[in-house]
Amino acid sequence: MRRLSLQLSLLRLCLCALLPAVAGLAMTSVQAQGFPLKPIRIVTNEPGAGLDFSARLIAQGLSERFKQAVIVDNRGGAGGIIAGELVAKAAPDGYTLLFYSNGLWTVPLLQKAPFDPLRDFAPVTLALTSPSLLVVHPSLPVKSVADLLALARARPGALDYASGGNGAPTHLAAELFKLLARVDLTHIPFKGSGPALNALLGGQAQLMFTVANGGLPHVQSGRLRVLAVTSAQPSALLPGVPTVSAAGVAGYEAVTMQALFAPARTPEAIVRALNQETLRVINAPELREKFSAAATEVVGGTPDQLRAAVTEDMSKLERVIKAAGMRAP
Repeated sequence: MRRLSLQLSLLRLCLCALLPAVAGLAMTSVQAQGFPLKPIRIVTNEPGAGLDFSARLIAQGLSERFKQAVIVDNRGGAGGIIAGELVAKAAPDGYTLLFYSNGLWTVPLLQKAPFDPLRDFAPVTLALTSPSLLVVHPSLPVKSVADLLALARARPGALDYASGGNGAPTHLAAELFKLLARVDLTHIPFKGSGPALNALLGGQAQLMFTVANGGLPHVQSGRLRVLAVTSAQPSALLPGVPTVSAAGVAGYEAVTMQALFAPARTPEAIVRALNQETLRVINAPELREKFSAAATEVVGGTPDQLRAAVTEDMSKLERVIKAAGMRAP
């Protein structure tokens, strides 16, 4: 009898220990089934930027699928620190999301940031990517990456490249090229990619790694010559144009990623719901056409794939930043 009583006591203890976990699982299930019960906010860069354009298309699609308002909240400035901090500190309930690009995990490599890109966010999906273009002024006597490398090696430091400023994507792409190709190019920073591109067009620099939607019109008009795209695979945006890697700089890849994140500790079921609905939205034929017209390519994928992509990109960028001796602007 005493043995049966002891067994019953142990069983009660086990049940008491399991109750919180079971309740937590039940709550997660309830949250996911009812999600969303109120409007969702997507925090992104300043109005009018490429991120803002993409975020608004995705927000509209999610609003239609969730039958709830999805609001875009523009919090540009400080290279992503303002937007990142806001979302990192938000309640992990799926109602405050972050749609941002590489700056989210690049800026913390250059300066102290109030969040950790890997620890403080729950990846949802890598939605879009956009390659950059390696372009040269038509006066430069090169027609391929091989020609450019030969000229740069024959005249170390004599070729100038323009960028949107210290630590900007245009700067990082060029420094990665220098590191992998082992060539010496001189950096001329400007206050933004627009002024840098104008300087290249005016002959104040000889080459640049420019975002596709900025450089493509000038390539098409003949004001710039494109040598390669910076993606790992050839881009449908520029049929027939080789990648930098295939053209002679093995392992080179530098693309702008546009990705969706939630605060860390957001329930897995809610992250999964956000992932699935976002993938349905970005893969709709009409949205794919709009993204393509804006020189972006639909990717999609799982949260784990986004985490792996960010981790890999951070590792590569940290190496470039150290090699170039970069500091925050």
